[in-house]
Amino acid sequence: MSDLDHRVGVRENNLVVRNLKLSNVTEKNISALIEEIDQMFGLDEVSFNPKDGSIHLAYDAVNLNLDGIEEVIRKHEIDIHDDWWTHTKESYYKFCDQNTKDNFTHEPWSCHKTPPNSIKRRR
Repeated sequence: MSDLDHRVGVRENNLVVRNLKLSNVTEKNISALIEEIDQMFGLDEVSFNPKDGSIHLAYDAVNLNLDGIEEVIRKHEIDIHDDWWTHTKESYYKFCDQNTKDNFTHEPWSCHKTPPNSIKRRR
């Protein structure tokens, strides 16, 4: 896949997939939530699985983060499920999102590069 296979604002290298279990979900508030999240810049796809009560998200971690999505979720009076596994995944997702964002802005360096004005010796 390439960047052209995704929505605007989503780069293949920064694409992350997240699944979170939700609680206090009704048919009315989940449809409004999905509609609002679907309009966010950097989101590639969003869906809700009513069988296990989880939301599936695919987004560019540089342009969007889980904290912003959770803010929208709480705005619609839906909660992230309160159990150990969901909190562990949530913390891991936030760590990985921040790492992806930091790596995007980091400029690599190497101590083996020759200085810009030097001339290499040829053997």
